[in-house]
Amino acid sequence: MNRVVIFLFLLLALAGCKKKDQPAGNAAQVLLNVSYGSHARHRMDVHLPANRSETNTPVLIMIHGGGWTEGDKADFAPFVDTLKRRLPHYAIFNINYRLAGNGLHLFPAQEEDVKQCVDFIYSRREAYKISGRFAMAGASAGGHLALLHSYKYNTPVKIKAVVDFFGPTDLTAFYNNPPSFLVPLLLLNVTGTTPALSPSLYQQSSPLTFAVAGSPPTIILQGGADVVVPPSQSILLRDRLAAVGVPHEYVFYPAGGHGDWNAATYADAFSKIERFLKTHNP
Repeated sequence: MNRVVIFLFLLLALAGCKKKDQPAGNAAQVLLNVSYGSHARHRMDVHLPANRSETNTPVLIMIHGGGWTEGDKADFAPFVDTLKRRLPHYAIFNINYRLAGNGLHLFPAQEEDVKQCVDFIYSRREAYKISGRFAMAGASAGGHLALLHSYKYNTPVKIKAVVDFFGPTDLTAFYNNPPSFLVPLLLLNVTGTTPALSPSLYQQSSPLTFAVAGSPPTIILQGGADVVVPPSQSILLRDRLAAVGVPHEYVFYPAGGHGDWNAATYADAFSKIERFLKTHNP
């Protein structure tokens, strides 16, 4: 009898060790509208892959566009699905942030929200079973916010790679040389001021200001027919990254507008993004 008891005890002990060695929460999970702060817009959708762990699961934080005044994480749902198929080992966080307008939530509120969200996700690495290898992606205003955070902040985590769909990079040049008269009005609405009155705010809110040697590798995707964020904004960043030696890729689609790309263009773009992330944040 004693031998039987000892044998069963050893089996249970071995089983317990095996379970402990496996990453907790190995099933894929989707957590919707998770709060990362106190405001109603401080919400994110969390897509966690199966078989994740704190050593083998990289992170991608996605930021929607909308001119900093509108838009929602739901706008990125098709992109999330595409990336989950192409990068099934990634944990994807699709986030909202406060929207500016009518004197409320002016810059740098959106920048602060992104920072708060990154801090929150990083602090929850053990609970989510994710690594500290973070990448960011955004489109238009979201591209601007992804670039700004990736270049400006190194704590609590240094971003390993950034994906930029036609984001503004130099807000002063964007204001002074707009593709239409609506751009200065938009920037005045979201900042409450102009570059002439508040040059520091425009500089501090421009990713180009913080693009230096050691900035994370960047892939820039730009349409040649974009009349909202012109190619000149992406070219400024491309040239700066080349000058300071930051690994980067500039992808130019001559017929592409402001996100109104055809299926073949998007397929090509995501193939390049997949390859880029596998290289720089595997």
